[in-house]
Amino acid sequence: MTRAQAVAEEAAAAKTAAAKAAAENFPVALRMLPRTYRRHLMAVYCFARTVDDAGDLAPPDQRQHLLAGLEEDLRQLYRAMDEGEREGGIGAANAADAHLPHPQPAVRGLADAIADCQIPMQPFLDLIMANQQDQVVTRYAAFDDLLGYCRLSANPVGRIVLHIFGCATPERLQRSDEICTGLQIAEHLQDVAEDMRAGRVYLPAADMHSYGCTEQDLTRAVAPPRLRRLIAFEAGRARSLLDAGAPLVGTLRGAPRAAVAGYLAGGRATLAAIGRADYDVLASAPRPAKSRTFGELLVAFVRGR
Repeated sequence: MTRAQAVAEEAAAAKTAAAKAAAENFPVALRMLPRTYRRHLMAVYCFARTVDDAGDLAPPDQRQHLLAGLEEDLRQLYRAMDEGEREGGIGAANAADAHLPHPQPAVRGLADAIADCQIPMQPFLDLIMANQQDQVVTRYAAFDDLLGYCRLSANPVGRIVLHIFGCATPERLQRSDEICTGLQIAEHLQDVAEDMRAGRVYLPAADMHSYGCTEQDLTRAVAPPRLRRLIAFEAGRARSLLDAGAPLVGTLRGAPRAAVAGYLAGGRATLAAIGRADYDVLASAPRPAKSRTFGELLVAFVRGR
């Protein structure tokens, strides 16, 4: 593949990712960041979206193969960049061109972000592993099991973001994990009905049993009272996690502070929307108004938590 072809493919992938980001809860703060940050964050989003699409939208019999291919391309990219450094620092893009001739555009598009921000490979591998797990694990017995899944599916995103901003200290990474896990649980609560149609249940089985809920309840048009009580309980857990991680905002300044406040705001606004729906997540997936998300962002940014 020529350099021009690679750039064209990356541009097309980025355009597709941007369109999807606009349709999702992509934090509004990220759209107001300096160009370099936005470029690196969009490359990460493009990669994560590509991985999720391989795990969710590809024909079921092809998903593991596609995910394995993304993993191999990622490992090759890191090897190529290491080789480029040994050859005298030829640059991230040139190293990818020289040593990785046919990578997925979403993988190759990470090269500059990885080189500029020194992002380790493990968070990217974890995102792939989460989707691989989704192909074989569709139920979670206990809340701790769900937390283990979130460590793969959600927490890596926050860790990558902190590396992009050059703010990845051990304490900040821990706070970020709490925010990302809380946000992931909130999103699972939004999508109970959609996940059930896809054959997945992210409500812990032990909690469902405790509240007298069955999987049949998740197929109803309207959530029965026992399911609403369960959703309220899980929403409280998510809120506690968000609040535990919220002090991370106060340790940051400028663009990083705005971005992390945006993630925190997205989780809080989602939980508020679920509460306004009286915890009925079956009639429709509760979605927060952009004005509420922006309001939560301002509050988190000013208060630092």
